[in-house]
Amino acid sequence: MMPRNTMQPHPRSIKALALDLDGTILRPDNSLSERTVGVIRACVDRGIRPVICTGRAIEAAEKYRAALGAGGPHVYYNGAVVAEMPGWKIHTMILQDRESALFCVDLSRKTGLYCQVYLPGTPERPRHRLVAERGGPERDFYLRHTGLEAEIGDMEAVLKDPAVPGCIKTMFIADAEAQALVRPVIEERYGGDLYIAGTMGPFLELMNPRATKGEGLQAVLNILNLNSRDLIAFGDEENDLPTFKTVAFSAAPANARDTVKAAADMVIGSNADDGVAAFLEEFLA
Repeated sequence: MMPRNTMQPHPRSIKALALDLDGTILRPDNSLSERTVGVIRACVDRGIRPVICTGRAIEAAEKYRAALGAGGPHVYYNGAVVAEMPGWKIHTMILQDRESALFCVDLSRKTGLYCQVYLPGTPERPRHRLVAERGGPERDFYLRHTGLEAEIGDMEAVLKDPAVPGCIKTMFIADAEAQALVRPVIEERYGGDLYIAGTMGPFLELMNPRATKGEGLQAVLNILNLNSRDLIAFGDEENDLPTFKTVAFSAAPANARDTVKAAADMVIGSNADDGVAAFLEEFLA
């Protein structure tokens, strides 16, 4: 498809790629194709830096980052964390306040919907924690999808621990009908004081309003001394829209939400057809 942006980037001007994972460079079965790995590693060889911009936790994205050979700063948790990998050097961390996280926990208890919270690490335990109050199919689904299993605990007690400054992200895992019940309640209570994003179908994610992929990517640009004209951003979900606003050129796969395709400068092939790889092969030829 022809781009809507008449100011197309020139291959020689591109220094980095902002890459969403799920629904964008990952196939529907969450795999990275050999084609995609080969193309992005070829970009690395040409001096074009892959920057992962994902809603996933660091651990849940790590096997993909390693496969792509993508070292340096990356955006995790929808922008709540920018971390240098490998090495776990945290550049920025934007936490959701304790009160709004507790509100979500209470709403989860009242509705029976599955909820989990991501907590920052400590000097003694640098890795982040994932806590839920029960097991069940949602916890199992998340484990299969990301490789991360939430520990079971009292989320209210955990969040009220004075040693916990807040949480990285709160997530409901529920179908669209159930999300439609809780999302308006949260929006009415917090308005613009909480960033709310639907991702990957069953995931409803809540964060500090400053924790967006766009904010995280801007932090990466500052670290790498790049500007918006140096990047192409790829994404398929509403949490990728702030990324599109941070760069001069953006592309959405054919499987993306309609609102995301409308916001992108170009619509490319679907993730099932390795759309990002196909675009890069042609763009860099």
